[in-house]
Amino acid sequence: MKPKFMSIRSRVALFATLPGLLVASGLSPVQSADMPTKGVTPYVTHFIFRPVEAIDIPGLGKATLLEAVGTTENMNGEKMLDKMSARCTALSVDSGPKKYIDGACILADTEGDMIFSTFDTRDVDASQPDLNCGTHIITGGTGKYKGITGSEPFACNAMPNLAGAGGYTAMDIPHNTSWEIKPGS
Repeated sequence: MKPKFMSIRSRVALFATLPGLLVASGLSPVQSADMPTKGVTPYVTHFIFRPVEAIDIPGLGKATLLEAVGTTENMNGEKMLDKMSARCTALSVDSGPKKYIDGACILADTEGDMIFSTFDTRDVDASQPDLNCGTHIITGGTGKYKGITGSEPFACNAMPNLAGAGGYTAMDIPHNTSWEIKPGS
């Protein structure tokens, strides 16, 4: 029996339709070949915080709108959550016994695919005492991150304030992210 070979034209047609088949199945070519669908990923975001606006009533309280920008670094040297740009908007409240920061963040990779999360510094994961500053909740993503969900307990490691006017501060935010991408979500 002679082995059957595909013609070059048939092979080209097959490879041309493969990305479409992957997308139709809910997977992107990158996700299917290079990225697992769930995991635990430790990473650090190196942030610069810029105060945008504040309401300050001496003796009563202060609320400050903050913008934070930075980059991520995967602590295991893996691709997931590494070398992404990060941008967050946050509200810092300091009023009597109430001291907290709530907000939302977008991480973007070099292909433009994004992960969206919210965070709350009152939501602390007691099972990870080194990550005692709050928790991000991953609510979704685009591209290869479409269908991503997860939880990210984090710490807040203050860095020296930036020189000059404007009240800019810096902080490293280590996370330990448990995430899952559900295809077709």
